[in-house]
Amino acid sequence: MSEAFGKIKEAVIAGKVDEVKSLTQSAIDAGSAPGDVMDEGLLPGMDVVGQRMKTGEMFIPEVLLSARAMQGGLDLLLPLMGEGESRSPGTAVIGTVQGDLHDIGKNLVGMMLKGAGFNVIDLGTDVKPQEFTDAVKKHNANLVGLSALLTTTMPKMQETIETLIEAGLRDKVKVMAGGAPVTQEFVNKIGADAYGANAAAAVDRAKELMA
Repeated sequence: MSEAFGKIKEAVIAGKVDEVKSLTQSAIDAGSAPGDVMDEGLLPGMDVVGQRMKTGEMFIPEVLLSARAMQGGLDLLLPLMGEGESRSPGTAVIGTVQGDLHDIGKNLVGMMLKGAGFNVIDLGTDVKPQEFTDAVKKHNANLVGLSALLTTTMPKMQETIETLIEAGLRDKVKVMAGGAPVTQEFVNKIGADAYGANAAAAVDRAKELMA
């Protein structure tokens, strides 16, 4: 089946949504294990996309297409995967912090985290600190991703971390922060665990934190 998996990988890289769905369904029909289709077809494709984004060979519109293509394949596979077959590195709760309605970067990170195998809980935009904390409890998350595009909403990142501390959850989750105005210095200051300069870097850091 290696040839079939290679075709899925290349279709993901090319951002061909319908082709990824068709090839994924064909692999399932041919008897491939859903986990193998994910691990040897979809995820390697998104790995290449992430690397090309970091080197400037691919840009956000192309990456979004690839992420959507990968999601199309995942939608077919996930219902077929048993608990033991899913090899997710973790559950990530992500959202744009309270007062901020920007979501392009957050959406891209979410799709690429899914492409890396994470179970992603996307809370959307304008997310209150308590909502992040409640979601961590509900989904037993081990990663929180905070996004902000406005400098005026960046303090909500620290408030969210403080809320996690008050709830006794801070030592159970890793916290990542990102967005155009966010810097490594700011992330250090608020006590977050990691900073992603872009979506590909954020996913790399997430995988490192879960290792």
